[in-house]
Amino acid sequence: MVLTLYGWLLRLYPRSYRDKFGEEMTSVFREARIELAPALPAKISFYRREFCGLLSGALGAQLDCLLGPGIRFRRFDMQPQFRFPRSTVLLMLVIFAGVLLAIRQASMVAGDTSGSVWPVVSVLAFMLLTMCTAAAVVWGILHSLRRSGRHRLENLHGCMHSVESNGKS
Repeated sequence: MVLTLYGWLLRLYPRSYRDKFGEEMTSVFREARIELAPALPAKISFYRREFCGLLSGALGAQLDCLLGPGIRFRRFDMQPQFRFPRSTVLLMLVIFAGVLLAIRQASMVAGDTSGSVWPVVSVLAFMLLTMCTAAAVVWGILHSLRRSGRHRLENLHGCMHSVESNGKS
């Protein structure tokens, strides 16, 4: 019954959107429903969140069709409530460095005076530099692929328009 209601609510989306994403949205909903806790408050919260998200997504998709993509009201956009802010990675590294330094200090207090703290700090600095370099390389690759893909798409649209104009002549 709930899947039937979900299917009916999917009809609020524009047809092109339903054709492209409808099956995937239904399968994700079905899988999330299987993993749902049996408690009634959890079920109520899940269904409320899913159906409200479905309705606001349908409204946003309809507005995109009417007004063009990108023109949205902030209130109806997807909420990033399950994402970490980008600064979290840096803060986690700082906390990790603090824990390593605390462990090193504790071992020195316990009588282990064989090493210093600087090797730990240099390893952390090397790890941070390596991660930043990897992120920059991946970003560069993705940026170049997106750019070339966009140009290929523009060329495809240009070819399609020239074929259409030749066919109408």
